[in-house]
Amino acid sequence: MPVVGIVVAILVVIALGIAVSCIKVVPQAEAFVIERLGAYQTTWDRGLKFKTPFIDRIAKRVNLKEQVADFPPQPVITKDNVTMRIDTVVFYQITDPKLFTYGVENPLLAIENLTATTLRNIIGDLELDQTLTSRETINTKMRSTLDIATDPWGIKVNRVELKNIIPPAAIQDAMEKQMKAERERRESILRAEGEKKSTILVAEGKKESAVLEAEAEKEATILRAEAEKQKMIREAEGEAEAILKVQQANAEGIRLIREAGADKAVLTIKSLEAFEKAADGQATKIIIPSEIQGIAGLAESVKEIVSTK
Repeated sequence: MPVVGIVVAILVVIALGIAVSCIKVVPQAEAFVIERLGAYQTTWDRGLKFKTPFIDRIAKRVNLKEQVADFPPQPVITKDNVTMRIDTVVFYQITDPKLFTYGVENPLLAIENLTATTLRNIIGDLELDQTLTSRETINTKMRSTLDIATDPWGIKVNRVELKNIIPPAAIQDAMEKQMKAERERRESILRAEGEKKSTILVAEGKKESAVLEAEAEKEATILRAEAEKQKMIREAEGEAEAILKVQQANAEGIRLIREAGADKAVLTIKSLEAFEKAADGQATKIIIPSEIQGIAGLAESVKEIVSTK
């Protein structure tokens, strides 16, 4: 009886172990492909799952995250017969775990070989310069071709990038020399353009300076002419004012003489004084009125009479 109890206990423990082993938890971004008696049964996504003991098994655990495959450099030949090496990076994601499990034996190796053959086909239609400058075009063509080819395998190719393009050493050396010559040419052009702009700026500066000097000289001439004009006006106004004052003084003197009742003798003496001033001038000829001549003779007679006495 104790032996039977032990056997039952052992069987219960084994049953519990088998039951626990049939309980599975599928993580996020993963899928389990389940087979029953060697045939595909179903695909489990995330969550708690239970499989039938002994007849169900997990055939493959599939990672549904986007994955990256970095393939080594592949030798390719361009249209102009230049051999180079190109390595590619493929970003892919498994969209159908069943097709991925049963579609191809080694999906990653299949993608690598398909990438190499597709790359050779595309580069074979391009020349060296086109290959170096058409990365985006090559990437687009490869992604489209790989995506169509991998669709039966449950794989979607999201992106393809050319990581490195390695031309032969001789080509690299020639390209470096070409780039150096191009840089020197651009430097010469930039230097010539700089000198040209500098010459233009200097000429424009001299032109503006000459224009400013001419304008300044013109303005100075105008100011000098205006100053000379003002000077002449002031001198003329001064002379006119002086003449006016002299005339006013003469008029005032005549008025005073008249008011004082001056007789003919006084007027005669004034005439002689005026004649004396006229005689002191620079004139070479003097016309003497007859009245003054008579008066002069009278004065000479008076002088002789006084001398005789």
